[in-house]
Amino acid sequence: MISDTLNSAQRQAVNYTDGPCLVLAGAGSGKTRVITEKIYHLVTNRHIAPNQIYAVTFTNKAAREMRERVGKRLKDTAKAVNISTFHTLGLSIIRYSHKELGLNAQFTLFDDQDTAALIQALAGDVKLDKGEIMQIQQAISRYKNQQIKPEQALDHAKNPREALIARLYQRYLQQMQSYQAVDFDDLITLPVQLFQSHPEVLTLWQGKVRYLLVDEYQDTNACQYQLVKYLVQFRQQFTVVGDDDQSIYAWRGAQPENLALLQRDFPKLQVIKLEQNYRSTGIILQAANQLIRNNPHLFEKQLQATQGYGEPIKVLFTPDAEAEAGRVIAEIMQHQFNQRRPYHDYAILYRGNHQAMLLEKALRQHKIPYHLSGGTSFFARQEIKDIIAYCRLLANSTDDAAFIRIINTPRREIGPTTLQKLGEYAKQRHVSLFKAINEIGLEHHVPAAAVTKLRQFSQWLHSLQVQLTQKPADSVLKKLVEDIDYYAWLESQSSQQKTADNKQQYVEELIQWIRQLMQESPERSFATLIQTLLLLDRQEDDTTGNKVQLMTLHASKGLEFPHVFLVGFEEKILPHQNSIESDTIEEERRLAYVGITRAEKTLTISLAKQRNRFGDTSPCQPSRFLAELPESILKIEGRDAMNETEQKQLNRDKMAALKAMFGG
Repeated sequence: MISDTLNSAQRQAVNYTDGPCLVLAGAGSGKTRVITEKIYHLVTNRHIAPNQIYAVTFTNKAAREMRERVGKRLKDTAKAVNISTFHTLGLSIIRYSHKELGLNAQFTLFDDQDTAALIQALAGDVKLDKGEIMQIQQAISRYKNQQIKPEQALDHAKNPREALIARLYQRYLQQMQSYQAVDFDDLITLPVQLFQSHPEVLTLWQGKVRYLLVDEYQDTNACQYQLVKYLVQFRQQFTVVGDDDQSIYAWRGAQPENLALLQRDFPKLQVIKLEQNYRSTGIILQAANQLIRNNPHLFEKQLQATQGYGEPIKVLFTPDAEAEAGRVIAEIMQHQFNQRRPYHDYAILYRGNHQAMLLEKALRQHKIPYHLSGGTSFFARQEIKDIIAYCRLLANSTDDAAFIRIINTPRREIGPTTLQKLGEYAKQRHVSLFKAINEIGLEHHVPAAAVTKLRQFSQWLHSLQVQLTQKPADSVLKKLVEDIDYYAWLESQSSQQKTADNKQQYVEELIQWIRQLMQESPERSFATLIQTLLLLDRQEDDTTGNKVQLMTLHASKGLEFPHVFLVGFEEKILPHQNSIESDTIEEERRLAYVGITRAEKTLTISLAKQRNRFGDTSPCQPSRFLAELPESILKIEGRDAMNETEQKQLNRDKMAALKAMFGG
């Protein structure tokens, strides 16, 4: 039996199997449940063999969740249902018919790093930075997904740069063929080409796929739509589930207009709307509905709350970005203490990864555990790992792993052969690498010139260890950075000055943080301090547990949290400056909509009156999306009442009160 807990629209979506079906599933409306229940219905009530049912989605995580849910309903039978990502399905098709595509059975799958290396090799002596390589990768991906051939790309090139990329595209395809390799885009484009040129293969797969279900349909690109169309055009037995209001991936080729194409190509399409929201309060949904109403729609829908009315949406105006981070963390601390909620109930969402830096800093200062999704977290940065490795060796000279990491960072002309012989000697003597340097017997195993360099390093590090007993740790670390000329090393390893400056800023922040920790507990030894840092590092690497969640709005799609903080709600951030210049505001509005609808119980929006950009302080304007929210449900703080000095003092007073509340 179909679950009797489905609402009427969900039940209609599950029961309809007589033709093409589009389920418009609003945020929090139970779309995954509908797909799961429909697979169960197809097997048990429509008697379709499980191995003739195919369900595709976009991420391994989503596919895994779908398999788990279907497994609970169908038990052992579920294993036969074909549930996968688009790319996994494409890979299966290519493997089945590799000969028709001119590939051998052992063809190689290139990941992004492989394709980046190939592009650099094709560029020859022209050194490309990471940004340039990524732009070329995106251009090639766009050509493939729009089924544009190299000669067409060259004909339509508008400038020398586009012509160069088109020629690179030609050579890229030739090289991939000679390597017997395919990339991730090929996993979609090659099956489409296969079906176009080999009708017998298409007929075979149309026979295999008796019923197709597609999740997150609004995220399909042109080629994925073609693949779906080929597979279902014979029987027209399919269900696609999507929400045009949550289409936020145009930058990687997603086309929400595929919803309109579906209606054109399949005139008998049945459209079913899921509008009951089981996630958010009425106030949050009122804000989301009014915001997204400003976008044009092929299909109108209105989310309806099932969770009660809820609290007003709090809007925090703050003097600057640092004050914004401090205020958001203070709000979390106060709410968490008053409500006795676990930290994992809180999520901070932002438009770009660069916004996480100040938030991480504030969280670390107040010893609040957090997990950063995507991007590069503070402790994962190479420059932070380098300096902490130096700290580890200063605190414990027997730490061989730290020694290996920093002995040639920056380079000291101590080669791998020297290190190998040093390691062999240390192993024979049962001592650490650092201790082995000063043993008399080392000269019999390592050349004299290399021994001299090693002992110079040893003497220098020992002098810093002595200074640590006499001076503050932060001043010793500053001298360490100066002695090794680390900032010049960062510049030499960075493709742009801005990148090197950012890395330097992170190192300075680490040193300042160490100074603060030592001032808070003067009795703490340097070794104990480093142990504390290493513990924080390990906790940050653990993605589970009781932690505040930090992530971009794009990464938050499909997730939900009881308490959401949406930061940087300003013009040029959300909407992003690029979208303002290119007049693609509709997608940015959908992105704001996604952020709002992640919240279950409370939503807090924050913005700064000014920000520091590239060394200059500039005034900020509230996001146009703020004016599109109903003011009657907003609780606005700090817009007019306080100047910058007063607001910062309020934040300090609030933080001091919270520290006292938590016992320091």
